[in-house]
Amino acid sequence: MIRLVAMDIDGTLTDGGFYMDGSGNEFKRFDVRDGYGIVMLKKSGIEVAFISGRGSSATDARARDLGVQRVVNGTKDKLPHLVAMAGELGLDASEIAFIGDDIPDLTCIEWAGLGIAVADATDEVLSAADWVSPKDGGRGAVRAAAEHILWLNAQ
Repeated sequence: MIRLVAMDIDGTLTDGGFYMDGSGNEFKRFDVRDGYGIVMLKKSGIEVAFISGRGSSATDARARDLGVQRVVNGTKDKLPHLVAMAGELGLDASEIAFIGDDIPDLTCIEWAGLGIAVADATDEVLSAADWVSPKDGGRGAVRAAAEHILWLNAQ
């Protein structure tokens, strides 16, 4: 049974693009369906975490909006953070899903009991994943993954 779903942000919860204005302010597009997928996971008692390689105030704002309290924002090595979260929650890898799209996510996808790639992930991530979302990052991939995880947990 999956009890923690952790995910990358850029390219997974977003489409990987971001906008910057002349003052350095950043804007990201988040899909409301992905947000509802996170709400569904949380309502079912599954912990949700964001682990992003790129620090961003937009990521922090989206986490607050969705009530995601476990956020690592701007790390070069994601796996130690995922392993630490597992330890804090008393979980082993088999109880964890990780959703990602690119090379920095590989170690987490390989370590987690359920490694998930978004449809437009890199070839290396697609090959390593246990399950591939039928949707692209930032375009419903997290919602599809949430529905898949909830289905698996109900079996």
